[in-house]
Amino acid sequence: MNLDDLILVSVDDHVIEPPNLFEGRLSAKYQDKAPRLIERADGAMAWVYEGIEIPNVALNAVAGRPREELGFEPASLAQLRPGCYDVHSRVRDMDANGVLGSMSFPSFVRFCGQLFMNTPDREQAAAMVRAYNDWHIDDWAGSYPGRFIPLALPMLWDAEATAAEVRRVAAKGCHALTFSSNPFALGLPSIHTDYWDPVWKACVETGTVVCMHLGSSSQSPTTSPDAPIEVLYSLSPINLFEAAADVLWSPMFRKFPELRVALSEGGTGWVPYFLERVDYIYNHTRPWTKTDLGGRLPSEIFNEHVISCFIDDAVGIETRAHLNIDNVMWECDYPHSDTTWPHSPELVDKRLAGVPDADINKITHLNAIRHFQYDPFAHIPRELATVGALRRRAEGWDISPKPAAQRAAESAGTWRSLLSRG
Repeated sequence: MNLDDLILVSVDDHVIEPPNLFEGRLSAKYQDKAPRLIERADGAMAWVYEGIEIPNVALNAVAGRPREELGFEPASLAQLRPGCYDVHSRVRDMDANGVLGSMSFPSFVRFCGQLFMNTPDREQAAAMVRAYNDWHIDDWAGSYPGRFIPLALPMLWDAEATAAEVRRVAAKGCHALTFSSNPFALGLPSIHTDYWDPVWKACVETGTVVCMHLGSSSQSPTTSPDAPIEVLYSLSPINLFEAAADVLWSPMFRKFPELRVALSEGGTGWVPYFLERVDYIYNHTRPWTKTDLGGRLPSEIFNEHVISCFIDDAVGIETRAHLNIDNVMWECDYPHSDTTWPHSPELVDKRLAGVPDADINKITHLNAIRHFQYDPFAHIPRELATVGALRRRAEGWDISPKPAAQRAAESAGTWRSLLSRG
């Protein structure tokens, strides 16, 4: 397949929420309770909610910086590419990268809305989640039909409330739910209990995929406190290795045989060994554990129910015969430091060299379209959705790397106008 003919849909990107997110989306009772974005005396910015400052306003949102600056976390919206928080600029950045569609995980509220989990007033917390979801679906995804796959926050403190929210947002066209890769680590019931059954039932009824993002357990694997940052980065996928084992051996898929779980930003290269390992374990332990998988091997259950997602994974592509190719999807991870923006097509083209076109199409866009009930071609003709066509639309759009200080000087007007409206 020619690079310019690729159609790319990323199932893992991130949005840096704008200051006016909650504006007009809450009742008068809760409007003054909404999170606020403030500028501190030192020029840094922070979200404030329930009297607590959240300083990581744009954790790891470093797309467009020189490589030597990638380790310096942004302290202000001014240091970001506007595409991090402004949907119009985001679409231009997507065009420049030849990316048709994107699913954007949250940032300051944390990967699955942990920020609202401990709000004492549960009605207030629910109002915040609904407001966030409505902003994401109506404003972020809704501003450019066909360009975004909407993604909803759960109400982590209440399975029944989450189930109701799954049904509510599904009626608005959202069929993806971001969820913790280990709710027990958040002080919640584990997925081995029946507590979350209402959520899984609602997801099955609405065709909603449960997306477990790397880090959504709020735990980071580490070896020692003095280990360098490379150790943390090396161990990052471990969270999803754990999640894969958890969902596989839990009763989720036996009780809800149509349920689907996506392991976001976990890669695929480890999956073949994982599948070999779980089959080995099952054959050696079932005589005494009496575990009944209905006559199927663990690997068969995994390949039917679990979706693996990768940014750049040569080993995963080479060993794809061990995977269900219908459950493999591609990610860009904009604007985090792992992102391949703005050269994603070149890397995808290199990695998928020699792969049959039918499999390329599944990995790059068809699987995402099917799993998330996403229909970009209802809004954008297929011939205008390719890498080549999108990049032609973005000719002249500046994608050159810029240091944070230069970016701050150039974008002050953009973010200050947003802050004044927040």
